[in-house]
Amino acid sequence: MLFYLILSAFLFFILYFRMYLFLFPKNRLVILMYHQIEKESREDLTVSLKNIEEQFKYLSTKKYTSKFFSDIHTLTPKSIIITFDDGYKNNYTYLPELLKKYNLKATIFIPTEFIRAGYKDNEMMTFKDIRNLDKNYFEIALHSHSHQNFRNSTADFIAHDLKENMQILDREGITYSKVLAYPYGKYTKGNPEKSVIFSVFKKLGITYAVRIGNKVNYFPSQSPYELCRIDIKGKDSLIHFKLKLIFGRLKLF
Repeated sequence: MLFYLILSAFLFFILYFRMYLFLFPKNRLVILMYHQIEKESREDLTVSLKNIEEQFKYLSTKKYTSKFFSDIHTLTPKSIIITFDDGYKNNYTYLPELLKKYNLKATIFIPTEFIRAGYKDNEMMTFKDIRNLDKNYFEIALHSHSHQNFRNSTADFIAHDLKENMQILDREGITYSKVLAYPYGKYTKGNPEKSVIFSVFKKLGITYAVRIGNKVNYFPSQSPYELCRIDIKGKDSLIHFKLKLIFGRLKLF
């Protein structure tokens, strides 16, 4: 009896943390999620310049290969995708030098209303800033127009909002990948609503959508609109960062 309890616990651990993807990394895809960068930080959504440089240095030293979503089908066992949400000006200030220094790439998900009208008291990038980002190191992708919670939104609203997101980027002459980061990481999970919304994505040509989830992905995925990202928080130490690269989430519940 004890043997079966131990075996069950072990299998739960393996499946819950997707450790089989660490042991057999061919189909392993880690997607990291960041928001802001500042010289100093005590907030979850803002990583200090010191911490993010340590993290990028670790990725480079350990021979991780960062990818854009546009070349996601060329994955290697140590591929990662580095993402940033919302288009904060501090991304424009700090990221270009860091990415070049450590030979990494990043995808920035842009909610066009934030760029056009601002977001709270934050300084955001301008459309000119976005156009000026080096395409060797930056990929632009979709984060809706108005950044409304999709969990509480109708399919018609989502379709209109994403069309506006793409149309504004087109008008501004910004090249982007048709990959969506859900605003607030939220979307309707129950059917039939989920199937209707995913049908909207398909009609719009959206190839992937990312939520939070804090899991390592198996790729190619049977659920391209439910890829998980690992949330890198401002308080994460380098050890926490290393563990998240392996396990994704660090809590059982």
